[in-house]
Amino acid sequence: MKKLLVVLIIAGVLGGLGWQIAIRVREAQDQAGGPGMRGRGGQPAVSVELQPVRTDRISEIGRFSGSLFPRSQFVVAPKVSGRLEELKVDIGDEVRPGQLIAKLDDDEFALAVEQAKAELAVARARLAEARSSREVSIKELERGRELWERRVASDAEWEEVQARHEAAKARYDVALAEVSRRESQRDAAKVRLSYTEIRAAWPGGDQPRVVGERFVDEGEMLGANSAIVSILDNSTMRARIDVIERDYARLRPGLEAEIMTDAYPGETFRGQVVRIAPLLRETSRQARVEIDVPNPDNRLKPGMFVRAAIEFRRRDDATVVPLSALVRRDERRGVFLADTEEMVARFVPLELGITTSEYAEVVDPPISGKIVTLGHHLLSDGAAIRLPESRESADEGERGARRGEGRQ
Repeated sequence: MKKLLVVLIIAGVLGGLGWQIAIRVREAQDQAGGPGMRGRGGQPAVSVELQPVRTDRISEIGRFSGSLFPRSQFVVAPKVSGRLEELKVDIGDEVRPGQLIAKLDDDEFALAVEQAKAELAVARARLAEARSSREVSIKELERGRELWERRVASDAEWEEVQARHEAAKARYDVALAEVSRRESQRDAAKVRLSYTEIRAAWPGGDQPRVVGERFVDEGEMLGANSAIVSILDNSTMRARIDVIERDYARLRPGLEAEIMTDAYPGETFRGQVVRIAPLLRETSRQARVEIDVPNPDNRLKPGMFVRAAIEFRRRDDATVVPLSALVRRDERRGVFLADTEEMVARFVPLELGITTSEYAEVVDPPISGKIVTLGHHLLSDGAAIRLPESRESADEGERGARRGEGRQ
């Protein structure tokens, strides 16, 4: 019983102290609030910070990452096999159309050309012989026809003369065709000989390009189509990025893009969307997009990792509010508009447009004035507000000045 009595006494003392503390705290709050610092229903005013509604330019920007590629890239390779006798370019060298890149050992191909020329000469000699025989047969044919018409030669003799003429004519045609064949063989041998000199060639302009990679060294035996060097067109770089479904519909050719790379911190390069893939890969649900970036000073290089910022939409004179001012009340998103005359906050639902990491565009309704950016989580529609002491003094002076002007 004694223990129970002690517990009850201690509980009573603590309860009394708690009640007195609560009364003191309530009195301190009332004194801090002061007259005019309570809202409807006697609720204390909420301390808030305000910012004015702004009119500014706002943009919807998509940010992506990717890599740089040359606008054009191809590999120089021989059309015939042989030993690489001379390589005239190396990595980083500038190359112009028609420039000699490499040379193969051409002894075998030169001999093939000489052999083809010799066989052509033989064929032409046989053609001359066949031409002579045909001319003789033509004269015999004319003489035989005359004798046959005068009934001096028999039908059998006339037929024999005709047969000899047809044979001579056929030999001439064969010799003529043989000459054409040998000429073609000679020309083919010359072409194969020319293939031992590997030259750079590309369509569309005579702007120089650059050697990107070297794959072989002098003295190596090369097969047909073996890679020797790669040629790059770096005058315009091509940034390849992958976009997800959410951003795919917002892209279109012609959109401007800003390209950034770690190689040049703080520097941006201007580009333009030139190509959008007509499909999204099923494995990643992403589509390939290509951006052309002019590279006149050749500072950008293939293989660089880049970040691309593409402006989807822009409003030049938009009404914008900070994202920190947005709140949700009754499933509606909006802001608390401050009435600095009555020192209350009114909740205004908003229809938003472009949203960035800091601001949101107000589409409807039109608003102006100041909005609550700090303390709005404690507010309801029509709640009383108060400003920090320095701000409150300035606003009170401003309101007093306006009231004085009204009395004059």
